[in-house]
Amino acid sequence: MQDILKALGIAPKSSGASTGTQWIPGGGKEISSVSPVDGKEIGCVELANDAAYEQVIRKAQEAFAEWRMYPSPKRGDIVRQVGEALRRYKEPLGKLVSYEMGKSLQEGYGEVQEMIDICDFAVGLSRQLHGLTMHSERPGHRMYEQWHPLGIVGIISAFNFPVAVWSWNTMLAWVCGDVCVWKPSEKTPLCAVACQNIIAEVFRKNNVPEGVCGLVISERDLGERMAADGRVPLVSATGSTRMGKAVGAAVGARLGRSLLELGGNNAIIISKDADFDIAIVGCVFGAVGTAGQRCTTTRRLIIHEDIYESFKNKLVAAYGQLRIGDPLDQNNHVGPLIDRAAVDQYLAAIEKCKAEGGNFLVEGGVLQGAGYESGCYVKPCVAEALPHFEIVQHETFAPILYLMKYKTLDEAIAIQNGVPQGLSSSIMTLNLREAETFLSSAGSDCGIANVNIGTSGAEIGGAFGGEKETGGGRESGSDAWRIYMRRQTNTINYSTQLPLAQGIRFDL
Repeated sequence: MQDILKALGIAPKSSGASTGTQWIPGGGKEISSVSPVDGKEIGCVELANDAAYEQVIRKAQEAFAEWRMYPSPKRGDIVRQVGEALRRYKEPLGKLVSYEMGKSLQEGYGEVQEMIDICDFAVGLSRQLHGLTMHSERPGHRMYEQWHPLGIVGIISAFNFPVAVWSWNTMLAWVCGDVCVWKPSEKTPLCAVACQNIIAEVFRKNNVPEGVCGLVISERDLGERMAADGRVPLVSATGSTRMGKAVGAAVGARLGRSLLELGGNNAIIISKDADFDIAIVGCVFGAVGTAGQRCTTTRRLIIHEDIYESFKNKLVAAYGQLRIGDPLDQNNHVGPLIDRAAVDQYLAAIEKCKAEGGNFLVEGGVLQGAGYESGCYVKPCVAEALPHFEIVQHETFAPILYLMKYKTLDEAIAIQNGVPQGLSSSIMTLNLREAETFLSSAGSDCGIANVNIGTSGAEIGGAFGGEKETGGGRESGSDAWRIYMRRQTNTINYSTQLPLAQGIRFDL
C-alpha cells in the first residue's frame, strides 16, 4: 500500500483543501483514514475549515470568469487528457478505492474505468452542446436558444463510490464551462486527494486557471454551508434520503438548483418464465456486490408463487458458495462494510426483521478471527418477509435480501412500486408481454428499469437517477448535461421595423 500511496502522491499527512494545483492549509481537525479491510490507518487528513472553504470558493469564482470563455472543444481536450491520466493511474487508484472503501479489487478497477468512460463521453459532448432554432412569428426576425455555463457546481459525494460519482459530475460540468468544488465523504478522504493530484498534473501542463477544480474535505458542516451558499448555483448531492432532504431544502430556500441522487430500495421480479441461470447471477451479485453498499443494490426479490420454492433453494445454495474476505484478494466475492457504525445498522435491521416476523433462510452475523480483525465483515443474509414490513420499506446499506411471493404481474409491480424510493428495478422474464408491461407507464415507477439484468451497475451512456425519495436527479449520460448549464432564448431583429409579438400595436 505504501507503493500505491507514493504513486498517487499521497503523503502520510495531507491537507483537506485545494484550489486545483495548489494545496492550502485545511485549518480543521485531523482525521485518520482507516481501512475497513484490516483496520489499519492509511493516512491522515487535516480537514478544511470555514476559512479554507471561503478561499476555495473565491478562487473558483475567479477561475469561472476565465474558464467559461474557453471554447468548449478546448475544455473537452483537457478532459480527454484527464481520461488519459486516469488510464495511467487506473491500477494504483483502483487499489486505493478497494482498500480505503472496502469493495472488491475488480469493482475498484471498474469504478476507475467509469471515470475513464465518462471522460470519453464528455469529450464527444464538448462538441454537441446544441440549442434549437425556432421560427419567429414576426417578419425579419430570427429566434434560437443557446446554453451557457452555470458557474460553480458544488459536489457532495458518498463513500460507496468515492471517485466515480465525482467524475460523472465534474467531467460534464467542465466541458459545459463550469468550475467545481468537491466535498467528498470524510470516510474516504484519500481517494479524493489522489484524484486531485491526478487532475493537478493535467492542469499544470495546460495552464488551466487555478480554481477550476476545488476540493474541501470536511464533515457535514461544509456540505451544509455549500447548500446554503448563493454563490453555488448548483449543488449535486449523493447520499441518504435524510441528507438529500436537508440539502434540497437549503438549496431551494435560496432558489438554487439541486441534483439529488439518494437512496434506493431496489427489487427484482422473478417471473415463472425467467431464465433461472441468468436470474440467480443477477440477484446474487445485485444483493452482495460492494457488500450491499450500492444505491442500486438489490434489496427485494418478488418471486412468482409457482417457482418460489425452487428459486429460493437455488438462491440459498448460491449464497453458500460466497467467499467473504480481503477484497484485494480476487478469489473473494464480498468485502467489508465501511465501518463499525454500518455493522451496527446491519445488525439492527436483522433484529427488526425478526421482530416483525421475518424468517431468515441464510443467517447473518459478524465474522471474527484471522482476516476479520477490522470488525467490519458481515455475512450476506436472506430473509422471507412481507412487503408491508417497516424494515422492508427502509433502505439498509448492507447485504440483506428480502424474499416475497406474488400471484399476478400487477401484484408484483404494485409490490415493486410500493416503497418510498424509486431508483432501480428489474424483471427476469422471457415473456415479451410481461417485459413490455414492466417497462410501460403502468409498470416500474423507477428511474431505471431493466429486463433480464440486475438492478446494480449502470452504463455511463444512460442518464442515472431515480424518482420519489431517490430525489429525481439525473447524472452521467443522455442529456444529463443540461442541468449544468443555463438556457437562453435569443431573438434577433434584422428588419427595418419593430413589430411586436402577438400583433400588439404601440403607436407613438
